[in-house]
Amino acid sequence: MAVIAPSARVRPSVYYNATLKEGVASFTTYNQMLMPTGYGDPEGEYWRLINGVSQWDVAVERQVELLGPDAGTLAQILSPRDLSRCKVGQGKYVAMCNHDGVLINDPILLKLADDRYWLSIADSNILFWARAVAAERGLNVQVSEPDVSPMALQGPKAEDVVAHLFGDWVRDLKYFWFQETTLRGIPVAVARSGWSKQGGFELYLMDGSRGEELWNIVREAGQAWGIGPGNPNPSERVESGLLSYGGDTDDVTNPYEVRLGGFVDLDVPDDVIGIQALRDIKARGAVRQQLGVILDGDSALVPEPGWNEITCEGRKMGHLTNCSWSWRMKKNIGFALISSTCGPGDRVQVMRADGPQNGVLVDFPFL
Repeated sequence: MAVIAPSARVRPSVYYNATLKEGVASFTTYNQMLMPTGYGDPEGEYWRLINGVSQWDVAVERQVELLGPDAGTLAQILSPRDLSRCKVGQGKYVAMCNHDGVLINDPILLKLADDRYWLSIADSNILFWARAVAAERGLNVQVSEPDVSPMALQGPKAEDVVAHLFGDWVRDLKYFWFQETTLRGIPVAVARSGWSKQGGFELYLMDGSRGEELWNIVREAGQAWGIGPGNPNPSERVESGLLSYGGDTDDVTNPYEVRLGGFVDLDVPDDVIGIQALRDIKARGAVRQQLGVILDGDSALVPEPGWNEITCEGRKMGHLTNCSWSWRMKKNIGFALISSTCGPGDRVQVMRADGPQNGVLVDFPFL
């Protein structure tokens, strides 16, 4: 059996030992860290997320901290979304782009103070990007990776667990809002967020030396609600239509192609990176779009690495960027990054290694 060789280039998370004790069965790499991808019972872990509460090590969601008098200026330059009304304690989803309007990350921006922001990033090195931009613009801001490691609690019973731990005030948190607090002396920020549509919270641990301690406190508190380990669930995220940056995007994808146009404010200042290109793309119209695909057949397909070509009436039209078995739909479903000339209801063929697979394009979400 192949294993990941130990390397200083790949870091374990502060919850690593706790996940080993939980019986983690597989990892992937993300932001040069190890992220659990399963605990040996994919269907059980799926239903736990759908019906109960699941505990995730998502410390790979690294934070890029902007600190100093020009922190807000840099945050806006990096974000093609109007941040002028963003308040302390509020988070905003950002479709971060390069100068050509190409999506390079989709972080959650959290405003901790007027001079302090975090970018909770997906899988690309925004630390280097932010530092370079700050230097080129001559801004008075420190850009660093702080000692912050998120843990997620997701599922319909997650709110009860978090309220039990912190108090009923968490029930009043709006989506993407957060509050700094402590739990038995452990500093955390509690945010209503997470990469699922089942509801939940993320606990931003601010002292990595207490990772296993925090994991165990949460695990013990959640026993009454049947808590168990899990991970960002591929089946649930596809059913819910959640974008995976780097998985569902390539190096020319713009926000309008992947349903993120609503997170672009075209009237932000001209010095916002990518805004000029995004205005042009909006005016011309995107040449690709993201749609759902439901494949024919009623048995689970073996996942394949990479993207699969999609044809329609014999013509190459795009790619299937992911595919997962849906336990609720009893179908194989996925995302198509496909020509804007196609539409819901069109029949397509997906070119898999084991042969062509027929399917139909549909709108999001699947459920």
